[in-house]
Amino acid sequence: MKWNLRMVAAQRDLRRPTEVLAAFQQVGFNPSLSKVAALWGGTPVTVRLDDLDKICTALDCTVADLLQAEPLADTQAAPASGQQAVGAEVQPMTGPVRPVPRSRRGSGPRSLPPS
Repeated sequence: MKWNLRMVAAQRDLRRPTEVLAAFQQVGFNPSLSKVAALWGGTPVTVRLDDLDKICTALDCTVADLLQAEPLADTQAAPASGQQAVGAEVQPMTGPVRPVPRSRRGSGPRSLPPS
């Protein structure tokens, strides 16, 4: 996902994080200036949905304006040279993948927890 807060803010003539903070405060959204600067400076790892709603209200935009989907690289494609990675399956798996339990070190019963 691409975070477009700067572009959306620039379209509303907001050029600095302090101006964006003032717009947020007009709709009752009161984040710290450092949080606004973090949102301004790069793509956030997480954004609360109610915060996203307040941001959209303050900037008069939609979520689609702020977040733009980017295509992912196709990780399932086979290499063009016909080579396969070490450990790659020769035949496609048919069915769900289930974990294989690891064997325990000792073959006896488990010990009791300390008392």
